[in-house]
Amino acid sequence: MNETIAKKVYLRTFGCQMNVRDSEVICGLLKKNNFILTENPHEAEIIIFNTCSVRKHAEDRVWSEIGKYKKFIVDSSKLSDKKLRTTNHEVRTKPIIGLVGCMAQAYKEKVFTKAPQVDFVVGPNDIHKIPEIISKIKSMGDGYSLFRQKIYETEGNLRPEEIYHTGIRLDKEHAYVIISEGCSNYCSYCIVPYVRGNLRNRNYKDILREIEETVDKGINKITLLGQNVNAYEYDGVDFVKLIELVNAVEGLEEFSFITSHPKDTSIDLFKTMANLEKIKKYLHLPVQSGSDRILNLMNRGYTRKYYLNLVDNYRKIVKEGILTTDIIVGFPTESEGDFLDTYNLVKEIEFDASFIFKYSPRPFTDAEKLPDDVPKEEKERRHEMILNLQKEISRKKKSKNV
Repeated sequence: MNETIAKKVYLRTFGCQMNVRDSEVICGLLKKNNFILTENPHEAEIIIFNTCSVRKHAEDRVWSEIGKYKKFIVDSSKLSDKKLRTTNHEVRTKPIIGLVGCMAQAYKEKVFTKAPQVDFVVGPNDIHKIPEIISKIKSMGDGYSLFRQKIYETEGNLRPEEIYHTGIRLDKEHAYVIISEGCSNYCSYCIVPYVRGNLRNRNYKDILREIEETVDKGINKITLLGQNVNAYEYDGVDFVKLIELVNAVEGLEEFSFITSHPKDTSIDLFKTMANLEKIKKYLHLPVQSGSDRILNLMNRGYTRKYYLNLVDNYRKIVKEGILTTDIIVGFPTESEGDFLDTYNLVKEIEFDASFIFKYSPRPFTDAEKLPDDVPKEEKERRHEMILNLQKEISRKKKSKNV
């Protein structure tokens, strides 16, 4: 890219650790193409929102932020210099605005109807095309271009491998390393397979090379990332073998992994965790519900009894291992009895931490077809009950360790 068109870029990240790493990759690609990164959106000529669709609340935050740029939607024929005088009397050219990530994949061209101030939309599997897209838009001039670049592919191969080695590291002490993209579980409430595609695993040799490169930069603590890390398999190397290989990387001090799916989590994994000296004794194991009926509706692929047995084995094998979980309350048709099954499961297991969410329908999912029949007030009550229970459990655990 010609340096004469280098511009300042502001990137705002919403959502999970996967999005954090994606933003690092995007920043690396932009820097490689002579863009300048800024933390000040007011001086940026390009503004990019890297978005999340897992919950409606996350989407609402994004739409709210993008809405701040509606002031640029005016009749450009009345502005010969294609500039706008803002409320603080600053005159500036309209920034190029991009929406990327999961919301881009979910809403595609509908983004331009809802937010006409947006100039380009790019799904998670096409983030490597962002510098080229910006360059095309810039070549058409500043201001209120009618150009709309739309790329929204969900299937196919992994992103180009080289982009993982181009990304910068925003944290100088800890790094995320993606081992797989997408998910093939199709839990009934989850939008991930529809916006990130089915499961695709990176070559374990490339993963190890990225870890070695990261360690060479002085970062010796990493987290392996995937929507379901336990389903990893590449050329005969499964997840248990992969973490053994990671443990052997010279210079690496500590590593962990997220997220695990209970149905793919094995006793062999626990035994390996117990024996590896570099792995953090931490397991994030989303249960989502303690009700067998709701688990079946969620298409989770396990029962309450199975989950309890898994936890029992983890705690027996991985001594003093940390255990955290995710819980959804107010799933369609969830009765008081279903909720109490979840409440009592949390009480019985005593997680070290629980991340509790109120159900919200997600587009494309099977659960969206079910009646969202648990009232908002009831979702709030159930959320508060488990939240308070977890706070009490955490308080007791903390007092024991003092």
